[in-house]
Amino acid sequence: MALNTQASSVARNAMMDALAALLAGGFLDIYDGAQPASADVAVTTQVKLARLALGTPAFSPSAAGAASALAIAPVGALANGTAAWFRALKSDGTALWDGSVGLAGTNITVNSTGFVVGAPVTISAWTITEPAAGA
Repeated sequence: MALNTQASSVARNAMMDALAALLAGGFLDIYDGAQPASADVAVTTQVKLARLALGTPAFSPSAAGAASALAIAPVGALANGTAAWFRALKSDGTALWDGSVGLAGTNITVNSTGFVVGAPVTISAWTITEPAAGA
């Protein structure tokens, strides 16, 4: 028989809350270029366009297997470029996960993908989700 994991809502919320807790006081780095194969792969030629500080806690408690980021203070862009992906880091700099950045339909929604040095970078939405069974 094939693997068929079916987590309950309680388990999904616990997984998301544990993951979100790792980001308390951490950072969100936004890059241009190609996203690495995983967060275990080092950043190479990609340019870091912005670093945003996350609060403690960084996310609201999970509901229905999803946790939404709490307010993230805007920052000025560090470099010019087109935002394409992010890396979420613990407070000690340990990479946790990567995802897409864009204006809609991405892991993180930003005010603009065209970053200009010093211009404000604003995160308007970021939700992490453990999909429901069969999703």
